[in-house]
Amino acid sequence: MARSPVTHADWSLAGVTIFADLPTKALDRVQQCCSSRSFQSGDLIVGYLDTSDDVFFIISGEVRVTIYSLAGKAVSFRDLGGGEVFGEYPAIDQGPRSASVEARTDCVVATLPGHAFRELIRSEPVVAQALLPHLVMKIRDLTMRVYEFSTLAVSNRIQAELLRLARLAEPGSKSARIAPAPTHTEIASRVSTHREAVTREFARLSRRGLIERQRNAVLVKDVDRLAEMVHAATGE
Repeated sequence: MARSPVTHADWSLAGVTIFADLPTKALDRVQQCCSSRSFQSGDLIVGYLDTSDDVFFIISGEVRVTIYSLAGKAVSFRDLGGGEVFGEYPAIDQGPRSASVEARTDCVVATLPGHAFRELIRSEPVVAQALLPHLVMKIRDLTMRVYEFSTLAVSNRIQAELLRLARLAEPGSKSARIAPAPTHTEIASRVSTHREAVTREFARLSRRGLIERQRNAVLVKDVDRLAEMVHAATGE
């Protein structure tokens, strides 16, 4: 794994979402307790069932949360970008890692020891208050994915994932450009299917005028119409 240390002057925790309301002096104290590393695309940052309890903050770049089956099949849960936090579960409950996290792009990640994170949420209520909605959002997302896996056909799961990506790319827009476009294999790993099924569904959506493949991107031409298709399938 190719990693290199980053000097203290090269990075800051100021962009981390859960620290948005933390006073500057307190934020400086947290940063002094952190170390930082740069990772290259594809590097493993932390492994599934690892027993460490460090908490990680993404300073720049993106990471991917994944579990691999014994046969090597990847099941991807989500991608995280700058300002987001991961690895907080073991710091809270002292359990093993619930997934692997890999660098999706070259990235810089700050690391805070678990004991320091626990002390932080005890001593700084604004961090604890910011962490709670963050955890609830993860629970809601995982609950919805379990529901989709249990009730929706493969084509509808692909539509739901495409809708999620579109809303993340351009919230509230009638159309959305998803760039860089995830590969069909990446989408398949998120919705528990195979690449060929994603290719077929993308071709069908393209024929219906809902999406358009562009260079290194996917244009969702009508987000509302795609949402209607997903809602018709889920009954919501």
